[in-house]
Order: sequence, then structure tokens, then C-alpha cells
Amino acid sequence: MATIAVLGTLGTLDTKGPEHGFVAERIRQHGHDTLLIDVGTAGSPQIVPQVTRHEVAASIDIDLDAVLARADRGECVSAMAEAAPVLLHRLYREGRIEGVISLGGGGGTAIATAAMRALPIGVPKLMVSTLASGNTAHYLGSKDITLMPSIVDVAGLNRVSKVIFSRAAGAICGMVDATIDADDVRPLIVASMFGNTTDCVNAAIPVLEKAGYEVLVFHATGAGGRAMESLIESGMVAGVLDITTTEWADELVGGVLSAGPQRLDAAAAMGVPAIVVPGCLDMVNFAARDTLPSRFESRNLYVHNPQVTLMRTNVQECRELGKIVARKISEYTALVTVLVPCLGISALSGDRQPFHDPDADAALFSAIASELREDIELRKLDLEINDPQFAQACAMALLENIHRHQRVDA
Repeated sequence: MATIAVLGTLGTLDTKGPEHGFVAERIRQHGHDTLLIDVGTAGSPQIVPQVTRHEVAASIDIDLDAVLARADRGECVSAMAEAAPVLLHRLYREGRIEGVISLGGGGGTAIATAAMRALPIGVPKLMVSTLASGNTAHYLGSKDITLMPSIVDVAGLNRVSKVIFSRAAGAICGMVDATIDADDVRPLIVASMFGNTTDCVNAAIPVLEKAGYEVLVFHATGAGGRAMESLIESGMVAGVLDITTTEWADELVGGVLSAGPQRLDAAAAMGVPAIVVPGCLDMVNFAARDTLPSRFESRNLYVHNPQVTLMRTNVQECRELGKIVARKISEYTALVTVLVPCLGISALSGDRQPFHDPDADAALFSAIASELREDIELRKLDLEINDPQFAQACAMALLENIHRHQRVDA
């Protein structure tokens, strides 16, 4: 029997108490326990929670009464969105919950998904929301949250909402009950890949697998980079094969595939051995050609497909990217090696390719070398990034860093 957190706004003015109570009862009918957590801020709870809103707020020392007295809905939602993740993570860490479900509109979805994002990947998380359509990236973050459309507003029990809520209760119970195949106990390596670095990563994977590792590949599309960083933060990762750091080009220049300013931070924070390559820092990603900002019209452009337009980074941008990447890497505490493919950092930047720009590459490489911490190894190889020899060098450098790290910890 598992305990599933039912997280919601349970007050009379929040009008979500009976709905969450209904879901809790359906979960109990499936044979599981529930832990009702009140994150509401309007009116008194319609059903008795097992964790009160004041207990939620106290998890980060918020004076909830003072917040309520100001009667600012935005401040109330923000306070609970800050406190609920801390509480939910603690409950999971203490073994008191094994999954979480919530129902809500705008405020409820913001609070509940913030809390869900605090839980590790693999913990069942289900959000029944009026907002489960369109752009939901800010609710999901890099976590495996399942969004289920509520169809009707979460405002009462009726012939439609009862069906949706009953199915949702069955879904979260099914997630919790699902058995996990734990036969593969190989340590994990995460790798970043793009279409323009696919051959490199694909050639490195067999080397790492032969050495006894399982390799998880993340597409460097912003969401992929954030997901990879999140998995590194979970403590599950033994090594990082960061071939494709292209998301930093989008972050700096304003492309559509940025992973945010925290990209490259997780390996440093967690002390995970790594190799880092300036893969695809020669390109910034935009959508269809006609969506390109007018200020970039005169730049070197490559239409990858009708939905994707690539722009070559120039000397100034490459110089700044080199500084950023080197400064990030210089924060690493575990062993890290920087490998530079001097003859092409993507499939498009080699000799006679559309993005071949020796001056921009030189600015990038020089900035990395000048800003990198002196004790970090920098290898410049006269190879293109997708050359099998470069892939082999990356894989072997990572294995060496992992093995040396293990010897230090032993």
C-alpha cells in the first residue's frame, strides 16, 4: 500500500475542497492511502487536511497570517509556490509519500507543479488542470509531470468532472503500482547531442557501453539540456559526455533553444566527472525563415528545414561564448577535460561547409583557453567533431576521468 499526496487548495473560497476529497476517496478505493495537503489561502478548509496550510508555509518560515492579512492573491500564490516544493520534497525524502496528484486552475496549477518539480524524476506526478494545453513548459520544467486536461473547470462535482477525476485517481494509482525493471544496474553516463553532432555521440556510445556504462542521450534543444542538468542534479549520474553545448549560443544571442543560464552548472555542483566540447556553438537556432528577427537578416543563415533556421555565430559572439563556457567549466570540482575539434565544431563548420569561419572559431578557442582554470586539461585536436577519432578521444577522456575520480573516492 502506497501513500499518495493529494495537494490542493481546500478552502471555501478556493472551491477545490470537495474535488480533492473526491479524488482522495477514489484513491483509497484503489487500496492506497492519501495525505491531504492544503496549499490554499482563501477561506477555511472544506475538508480536514492532514497537512495544514500553516504547516506548508512554516516549511520555509513564512508568516502565513501576515501574508493573508495583506489579501494579495498574487503574493499568496507565490508564497505557497515557494513553500510547497520544500514540504513535498521533505515528505518524499522521509518516505511518507510515493506519488502526488493535484487539481487546479491557474493558481493551483502554478503551486502544485512547482511542488512536483521538487521531486526526483520517476516519482509519479499527475496534474489535472484547466491549463493542460498550449505552452506548458513553465509548469513542467525538466521533470516528468503528467498533465491531464480537466475539460470543465475544477469547480464542483458533475457528470463530466467525476469521470475525469476518477480516471485521474486511477492513473496516479497505476503509476505508483507500476513495476520497474531494475535488471540494468550499469552506472549512468549522460550525453548531449544535436543533429550536427550525432555521428560523434553515436561513435562514442559503444566505447562507453563496452566499458560497462549505460548512456542516456539528451537532445540539446533547451528542454533537453534542462532535463539533462536535472538528471545530473538527482545524483544518478556517474559521468557527463557534454559534446553539444550549443544551447549557450541560443541563450547568449536570443535563439529559440536556450536551456537557460544554469546550463553546465549541475556537473559542477554535483562533482560529477565530465568532458566538455564546444559542439555546435557555431549556430543559433530560430524557427521558420520568416520568423527571423530583422536585425539578423544580413547574417550567415542556413535553412535546416522549413521549421528551423540556423544562424552562424560571429567573432564577437564566439569570443563571449568561449568566456562563458570556460568560466562555467572552471567551477567544476570533479575531473573535467575540455576537448576542441579544431577543424569543425559541427557538421556545418568544417572545410567548405556553410558555417566554415576560421576567424570565429579562433576567437572561440582562444577565449576558452584564456579563461579556463589553469589546472583543467584542454586538448585541441586537428579533427572535425564527427570524426570517429574525435569521438574515441572524448569517450576515453571521460572514462579516464571517471576512473581517476573513483580512485580518489575509494
